[in-house]
Amino acid sequence: MSTSKAYVENAIVDSSRLANYAVIQETSPGRRFSEPSCQTRTEFQRDRDRVIHSTAFRRLEYKTQVFINHEGDLYRTRLTHTLEVAQIARSIARALRLNEDLTEAIALAHDLGHTAFGHAGQDALHECMQDFGGFEHNFQSLRVVDKLEEKYPDYNGLNLMFDTREGILKHCSLKNARSMGALGKRFIDRTQPSLEAQLTNIADEIAYNNHDVDDGLRSGLITIKQLRGVELFDQHYVDVNKRFGELTEKRKTHEVVRRIINELVCDLIGQTKQNLNLHNISSLEDVRSLNIPLASFSPEVKSKNSALKSFLNKNLYQHAQVDRMSTNAKMMITELFKQFFNSPDLLPDEHRETAYIKEKINGASGVARVISDYIAGMTDRYAQTEYNRITNHNRPTE
Repeated sequence: MSTSKAYVENAIVDSSRLANYAVIQETSPGRRFSEPSCQTRTEFQRDRDRVIHSTAFRRLEYKTQVFINHEGDLYRTRLTHTLEVAQIARSIARALRLNEDLTEAIALAHDLGHTAFGHAGQDALHECMQDFGGFEHNFQSLRVVDKLEEKYPDYNGLNLMFDTREGILKHCSLKNARSMGALGKRFIDRTQPSLEAQLTNIADEIAYNNHDVDDGLRSGLITIKQLRGVELFDQHYVDVNKRFGELTEKRKTHEVVRRIINELVCDLIGQTKQNLNLHNISSLEDVRSLNIPLASFSPEVKSKNSALKSFLNKNLYQHAQVDRMSTNAKMMITELFKQFFNSPDLLPDEHRETAYIKEKINGASGVARVISDYIAGMTDRYAQTEYNRITNHNRPTE
């Protein structure tokens, strides 16, 4: 056997260790553009690597999770959040004997289309795009990997595998779905994506809820006293305080958060296994053909987790200090869009030329989408820089 052939065989995941309902690359619809296989990696490992080396992935380092990047060096950013999602998702995939490489690729790519300034930036951009098809960061992530990245000579985007793209697209309007062929079909038929995609979606929720607890406590915007009113937090806090009462509150909090994540992960694995047995799932087609997701928490844990989400929404995301940051962020994003739309000449050369081309094809909608893509790609810091440039440009001279 040649050395290169040995590499190929070693790179392919042993499908015999995966569950019958896991995704395997041999039966995947593959890539939109045909490419030679890699000698040292599976196709989903290649997807992971393409995401990590993308420009959009690097930008996540300076995009807000909850707190603006410059508010503190230790708060989560979109990048650290993404890495935490990947770690949690991959652990769950292994326990369920699913395709870990695919799961990791989906997790690493899931927020590539998120705007600067967290959900405030997304909401502002969606409002600006109301007359031009709207904006949704999930759909934007797919635009990034399908169209906006410019890394390869033969095509735009990263040319990811169908299953990775399917996992990135968690939500989709029927209007968009009808224009997306096989990728949009499940939204029309109301069927499900792979289990790898389903569990990554929940791993995202597990990560941001619990790490927002950590960051919220660090910031002082929420307190342990407040969190004691949340069952999921309090049950673990009582046990940790009983066993490690001599520790500082900071260390006890870390232990509580770790235990919450562990409870959620273990419950998700256990309940998903029960769901698989209940529905007699024996193939990937069985997973996809259902009209309900199989990856889920048990009813009890789902209720407790929902209570934690509600607490964070009321006490952290709507806190006056976060609201002030959000208001300022929305103002900047809205003004950037307005100025660029009214005066496309203010766009950098590359985007200005693209805007003029798209205007000839799609009119004002084409220009708006180019501007939306440009703003969505900005980091917090760059959005502030562009805002300063635009406002200074328009400021009357004395």
